[in-house]
Amino acid sequence: MASYPVDPRQPDAAYLSFWRERHLCTLTTLRPDGSPHVVPVGVTYDPEAGLARVITDKSSRKAAHVLAAGPDGARVAVCQVDGRRWATLEGRARVSTDPARVAEAVRRHTERYERVPSPNPSRVAIEIELTAAMGRG
Repeated sequence: MASYPVDPRQPDAAYLSFWRERHLCTLTTLRPDGSPHVVPVGVTYDPEAGLARVITDKSSRKAAHVLAAGPDGARVAVCQVDGRRWATLEGRARVSTDPARVAEAVRRHTERYERVPSPNPSRVAIEIELTAAMGRG
């Protein structure tokens, strides 16, 4: 099954619907030596804002990898798969500690994954400014 490009700000209905289903995803960041660091995460997709969001602890390796990239952000990818359906979002990630942005990421996570995350005063949001998307939704 061939992949196809998707406009991350204007996905077709099937692609967007797939991202609204409850699926575990992966986040790929790069370590300082350039090797990939792939971890399971929950991801929310907001095409209107051109963002994907991941909530995590500020001391996590994924947050550290993003922060190490500096103010321009880290190139990352998030992906989910379900049988023959799959979807990848790519972009520049930055870590936000802004309480309103973290709260929005938690709200969206709660909506998609149908559970409220445990309280975490060290929570941050990794916000990915989307530059590309592909998949078979």
